[in-house]
Amino acid sequence: MATLLKNCKIYDGTGSDAVTGSVLFDGDRILEVGSVDERKADKVIDLEGMSLASGFIDPHSHNDWFAIKTEPLKYFEPFIRQGITTFVTGNCGLSAIGFDDDTPHKAKMGGGLFSFSGTTGKYGSIKEFNAATDRNIPCNIATLVGHCSARASVSGYENRKLSAKEEEQMLKILEDNLKDGAAGVSLGLMYEPGLYAGTDELKKVVELCCKYNKPLTVHPRAESKVSMSYGSLFGRSHLLRAEDELVEISKGTNLKLQHSHAIFVGRQSFGDKDEFVAIQNRLRESGVDAMFDIYNETLGVSVITVILPAWYQGMSKQQRKKPFNKLKLRVRITAASAMLGFSLKDIQIAYIGPGYEKYEGKTVHEIARENGKSDLDMYLQLCEESDFKGRVNMGPYSTPEIIREFEHNPNCLYMTDAWVEDFGVQNPAIYDCFPKFLRDSLIGTGDTIPNTIRRMTGATADRFMLKDRGYVKPGYFADFTVFDENETKNATPDQAKSFGIKKVFINGELVLDNDELNASALKTTGRALTV
Repeated sequence: MATLLKNCKIYDGTGSDAVTGSVLFDGDRILEVGSVDERKADKVIDLEGMSLASGFIDPHSHNDWFAIKTEPLKYFEPFIRQGITTFVTGNCGLSAIGFDDDTPHKAKMGGGLFSFSGTTGKYGSIKEFNAATDRNIPCNIATLVGHCSARASVSGYENRKLSAKEEEQMLKILEDNLKDGAAGVSLGLMYEPGLYAGTDELKKVVELCCKYNKPLTVHPRAESKVSMSYGSLFGRSHLLRAEDELVEISKGTNLKLQHSHAIFVGRQSFGDKDEFVAIQNRLRESGVDAMFDIYNETLGVSVITVILPAWYQGMSKQQRKKPFNKLKLRVRITAASAMLGFSLKDIQIAYIGPGYEKYEGKTVHEIARENGKSDLDMYLQLCEESDFKGRVNMGPYSTPEIIREFEHNPNCLYMTDAWVEDFGVQNPAIYDCFPKFLRDSLIGTGDTIPNTIRRMTGATADRFMLKDRGYVKPGYFADFTVFDENETKNATPDQAKSFGIKKVFINGELVLDNDELNASALKTTGRALTV
């Protein structure tokens, strides 16, 4: 049945100015765009006063872990409400694919952030994953294969160099998935076991990506002035050392290097922004196709142990109680906090566990005052009470000024890096991250609205080679996001809900009509994409 969307401003995803016209589609494909004879349509929807773009594409997502949930819709709903129809998943090295079926290490995969709990199964290859999810998910998904997952498959989580045989096995896992349609490879150099990979190993991963002309997305080893990734607290910023590593592994190649979530954790890191941009520019000048992505938030989500050194986490409970170890930890955290420009006042508790709901949404400092403890003692107690598995929201990861500057950078894409948690305080990016980018454009602080939409549609589709997605053109898939520019411009963000998005179509199905979600259609609207 042919459907006509008429009388709308059409942003085609190229960065060109909008044109007023109509879009005719039948089934899941666009037939005509522009001036269309209404008589060709079986159904007509008048979008007078509305704007239409291709469905938004999130280039940095972890929704592969949630696509295989037995009931996936609740994990996708808030993203659909902000106009997102397609995800590039498997980021940060932590993909739900990329392991041998007989590996004994499946249970620990996910880096402590994700797991196979409540899923329909465990699918080690892109072929198995796509067969399980295609037309069984709400949104479209293209999946990267994670280096952490592949490395864990062959060696577990030991802090060591891989043997020649193990390295060969790991590279075979990555290559098989690339050949079979994975969208690229992802690195998570801050997570086990990716953090144990040396330069030679990473260069071989780069070679694979170049061989198949697919992106390498990288969660770098450090995103702050100091970190737990490097021994010395002094000398060159750890964030910049991590960038130096990316330069080293990609030099002399034409790698599509996608720097994941360009953030600057802690106030002392903000000064590294200009050098970060300079490094990206030098990479591009050298032939590396370097790009990066950002979310429209100044905070981030992490595990509660994010500021704890590995030596402390590895101790027994009895050892952690010893005065010398506590003193050593206090000195280390105090020094690191000062050098970061960051403190326990900046850590908000998102989740500790059942019975601790009263702490959710409060900072460690606030909870410490309520309990008559020092900030550090309270923090360590919360770590213990969560079995070192709690979750926090923390910042600053950026500033509004840095976000505004990056919005104008031609090599920047927009993403969420967010997922829906079953318990606790949610990452605000699940609700309105993409509408906030639109709003920035409309109020004049962001890039132009055509360029902003391009970053969220055509540019991302091009980057990850998503065939027939990202543009409002004949022959392309009928993914559409319809929004009200006036409402978007005048909205008040950060209200734990989206704004401005009026209709969403996924593969020709109307799945969001104002606030009404078509839950029945969303059981089967999404496609598993191969690249």
